[in-house]
Amino acid sequence: MPWDPTQYHRFQAERSAPFFDLLALVERRPNLKAIDLGCGTGELTRQLADALPNSAVTGLDSSAQMLEKAAAFASPGMHFEQGDQSQLTGEWDLIFSNAALQWSENHPDLIPRLYRSLAPGGQIAVQVPSNHNHVSHQIYRETASAEPFQSILKGFQRYAPVLSIDEYASLLFECGAEDIIVFEKIYPHILEDSDAVVEWISGTALVPYFERLGEQKEDLVKAIREKMRDALPGQPVFYPFRRILFSARKPN
Repeated sequence: MPWDPTQYHRFQAERSAPFFDLLALVERRPNLKAIDLGCGTGELTRQLADALPNSAVTGLDSSAQMLEKAAAFASPGMHFEQGDQSQLTGEWDLIFSNAALQWSENHPDLIPRLYRSLAPGGQIAVQVPSNHNHVSHQIYRETASAEPFQSILKGFQRYAPVLSIDEYASLLFECGAEDIIVFEKIYPHILEDSDAVVEWISGTALVPYFERLGEQKEDLVKAIREKMRDALPGQPVFYPFRRILFSARKPN
């Protein structure tokens, strides 16, 4: 997908907050072979690497646009690669992913596959948005299913593959994992108005729609913005962003 790093970074502070909660779940040991799946523009991968002394850290992302920005953060102990996170190969002491696995389908298959890539004693630590029932998501799906967008999109809709916290916990247990931690947290964001909510989803959830709409993407944004103003008329707007975080360790 054609990611826009500038649009994504419009709410960089808000998007970064869950990263630090996820990092707090990581067992900080030296000399790890670690990978950050969906590393984006690399700033947070740099912070992950700084927290893991004498470790070799790889940032993996499918977006050439994001990796172009990430290159500035490369160092002897950290490098970046382009690739598909769902097709991870190799063996890793730490598989870390902050707000990226929601772009890969079939989590009942994906999570065990990633777990199998852990070395004995290795850890998986993941954060995914679970905000797909928020009114903003309801509105963009409703708008995309109406004309003229339904015809242009050929009926395309993308639904988040994110599971419930119970399902992630069960998957990790079935994998044989230890030290399982799974929880959901709401990050309260105070945005200027409903237009700011549209700007937020324009940097993430709307990206696959923009890819298919081409020049008509601004028409979609305009239609969503009008509906959002009716749904969220106040100023400022309270935007409760729900996220799932989980961590588990593979036995030695």
